[in-house]
Amino acid sequence: MPLSQDFLWGGALAANQCEGGWNEGGRGLSNADVLPYGKDRLPVVKGDVPMLKPDSSHWYPAQTGVDFYHRYQEDIRLFGEMGFKTLRLSIAWSRIYPNGDDARPNEEGLRFYENVFAECHRYGIEPLVTITHYDIPMHLVTEYGGWRSRKLIELYKRFVSTLFHRYKNMVKYWLTFNEINIMTSACFMAAGLIFQEGEDRYPIVYDAVHHVLVASAWATKLCHEIIPGSQVGCMLNAGIFYPATCNPLDVLAAQGENRKHYMFSDVQVRGSYPAYVLKEFERRGYNPPFAEDDRQILQENTVDFVSFSYYSTRVVEANSDGKYDSNLLKSADNPYLEREPWGRFLDPVGLRITMNEIYDRYQKPLFIVENGLGAPDTPDETGYVEDDYRINYLRDHIREMKKAVELDGVPLMDIALADSRHRPFIGLPDGSYILCADGHETLYGEGWYFSNGRVSLINEEGEELPLW
Repeated sequence: MPLSQDFLWGGALAANQCEGGWNEGGRGLSNADVLPYGKDRLPVVKGDVPMLKPDSSHWYPAQTGVDFYHRYQEDIRLFGEMGFKTLRLSIAWSRIYPNGDDARPNEEGLRFYENVFAECHRYGIEPLVTITHYDIPMHLVTEYGGWRSRKLIELYKRFVSTLFHRYKNMVKYWLTFNEINIMTSACFMAAGLIFQEGEDRYPIVYDAVHHVLVASAWATKLCHEIIPGSQVGCMLNAGIFYPATCNPLDVLAAQGENRKHYMFSDVQVRGSYPAYVLKEFERRGYNPPFAEDDRQILQENTVDFVSFSYYSTRVVEANSDGKYDSNLLKSADNPYLEREPWGRFLDPVGLRITMNEIYDRYQKPLFIVENGLGAPDTPDETGYVEDDYRINYLRDHIREMKKAVELDGVPLMDIALADSRHRPFIGLPDGSYILCADGHETLYGEGWYFSNGRVSLINEEGEELPLW
């Protein structure tokens, strides 16, 4: 089963990482706008340290991003020149409903995304839209406590209904929540949760998880009703855990870590909490906050496909509780793999393994919506970056992806390239223009090109070098 001619090659970006324009066009303050750079970032991301508004002592990268808000036309033109068939992007909730609970949506924000989608279609690019990508209006955090409040389900339903009605003729593919399994660790970034000293975090986190899962099912229901023929997917931070050894206790520990990820998609694909999760809840003395119709909504509104990001695999050993955080990507060592500069393992075969495991579990078509390599890039005196390391990374991963499709029979609908520092590729090996945090162009001599089910590298002499 080769890759089809209509396979969706493309790239990925997100409003909270690339858009900028944080206080323009009627947009309200978002949690992404108060995530600082530096040593304070992780405590804020996790909800340990409150940061409710920007201050003068921190730099907040999301506020400027790469200026996609002002430069989307030239960015998308570069995507088109590269041959993209799809572009994964997200919508900033606070650009549509600045406070999240406003009586009416912000027309200027709706028009911005309408223009973005129109520009994509101008170049034959199919938008793949993430509704919520680590993004929540700060008013919903300060007023309701983020996703700990059931009130957000109704506000999210209104938000998505607005999107589906406005863009029903422009967007076919939707994702409800980005990397939904991150929210149990990156609690503020992913769910708008801030913890008070001494609070029992477990019920707060899993109340929020339940609310998000119910909201996701409602979005799936509404999308199918408002946009006939649309497809809705869930989205995981994927990359399986290997056991450190063949010791059965290590194997059992790896199974447990993998289940921490799959519990979210188990609900979104199968329509109910799996038995292993209910047993954990029972041991913890926790009861999910089911409302009257929650079970029916979850059961009747499962997703059409499973999407995921893949950058690396991880390793777990028995009796290591708290040592390796399954969602923030810490891992035991793997002596068989090299590491990239940020510490993740380079494991292209792991992509094939992950694809097979997800498909075997769910029997749903797959989307790879993030894959790539982040690395410190050093330009020479002309501004050229020779990044064979990234070329090799993509070549190796695409080859394994193809094996999963052609040899293993995994149905794959797309791959959207991004690097592991959450920056998108545009048309050159480093994503030359869009990767620059200051919004200025850097020139490189080589570029990627997508055509007829292939990925090629165009070298400085203009020669096409297929990657397989």
